Amino acid sequence: MARTRIYTVHVRQWSASTDREAVFVREGFSCGAFFFSVLWALRYRMWLTAIFLFVASVALSLASDLLQVDPVTESALGVALALIIGWEANDWRRRSLARRGYVMAAVIAAENLLEAERRFFARTADVTFGDGWTTSMVV
Repeated sequence: MARTRIYTVHVRQWSASTDREAVFVREGFSCGAFFFSVLWALRYRMWLTAIFLFVASVALSLASDLLQVDPVTESALGVALALIIGWEANDWRRRSLARRGYVMAAVIAAENLLEAERRFFARTADVTFGDGWTTSMVV
């Protein structure tokens, strides 16, 4: 039996597209952000986050050199930074989507992304928000 994952669905508030440009973000640890933090941020068009991650990585390296930290400790600090990035990355992505005009439309439990998309688009109903905007939301 496959593991169930949680996905949040974000839709563009004023999209003319029938799927409202839905974006599915998996809850939990991001391996891509853990291993390729700056490239991961650039892939999702999170420019300021990419700059912040680059600066944090360089600052950690410079601080380790200036304080003459031994290589084992420097590696441990690098792994700790990567773990923090991996755990926080999908939350940063959700905030980035919100800044770009997306709203969270649903939370879906599914075994994989394809199943989450199928569930979201198969069981939708129009829901009108207080500002008159209508979105698709899992019933």
